[in-house]
Amino acid sequence: MIWELDFALLLFMIFCAVAAITVRDLLHATIILSAYSLIMAVIWSEMNAVDVAFTEAAVGAGITTVLFIAAIARTGRRSSD
Repeated sequence: MIWELDFALLLFMIFCAVAAITVRDLLHATIILSAYSLIMAVIWSEMNAVDVAFTEAAVGAGITTVLFIAAIARTGRRSSD
């Protein structure tokens, strides 16, 4: 594995995790979590776990994002605080 790529992906994952919990708009948080899942799929495929990467991409970045956006469309977009 290329350690520079691993380090860059790790930094991007940390950035996404911190941004997802600090952003106030729920739609933006959903998009950030989708990017987090996509980076996780890249990491799984880099570790030669292609089946786990495919599942992460389909469920984490695909179906979960669609369900979150549908739930946000039916409720409020801003978090209540």
